[in-house]
Amino acid sequence: MTVTVGALTNGFYVEDDGKGIPDSKRDRILEAGETEKAHWTGIGLRVVAEIVKAHGWAIQIKESAAGGARFEFHGVDCVPEQQHNGCVPSARSN
Repeated sequence: MTVTVGALTNGFYVEDDGKGIPDSKRDRILEAGETEKAHWTGIGLRVVAEIVKAHGWAIQIKESAAGGARFEFHGVDCVPEQQHNGCVPSARSN
């Protein structure tokens, strides 16, 4: 599997070329305990959701161009990045 991180105008994205997340699960995939495997805890993406909330960002879950999962993070304080038409998340804390 390949994971790609890139800039958006007001944030960044993380996407992969894996099997993706079905539309029917996207609205609950960030909930505690949501998992596909019995031996997993289902807290990983819940932690991501809490970090997003703590920073005042928004998250969208989509399908990547390769059919995998794509997580877009919006409302991120960014510092200019000369090599991209987007932003790099600021190290500044709220």
